[in-house]
Amino acid sequence: MKSAAQQPAVRIRIVFGEGEMIGPGKADLLERIESTGSISAAGREMGMSYKRAWMLVETLNAMFREPLVESTRGGPHGGGAVLTGTGRRVLGLYRRFEANAAASGESGLAELQAMLRASPDKG
Repeated sequence: MKSAAQQPAVRIRIVFGEGEMIGPGKADLLERIESTGSISAAGREMGMSYKRAWMLVETLNAMFREPLVESTRGGPHGGGAVLTGTGRRVLGLYRRFEANAAASGESGLAELQAMLRASPDKG
């Protein structure tokens, strides 16, 4: 049952082609790589295996003309990962697209929510 505080959310997946897409999971991973400086730490924060996080990064890097994430191997001082300028731009464009879609669909979402059986508006 939905709580009164829960609001509908728009989750956008942009599909460019077979196996080439960006959605909330990949965007969240990019944000966490930016904040943690590590692909493995970003994956851990998301409850994702290291291998899965790396596979998603490799997919993203292969999709675009320029890589979105650059990484360095571990060593005495440890490895790390950073978003490239392209990575920050792709993430920003995706988040802006997501926000615009949510804003433009706000009234439709409110109507849909009001029609839900367990709608907070209906008690």
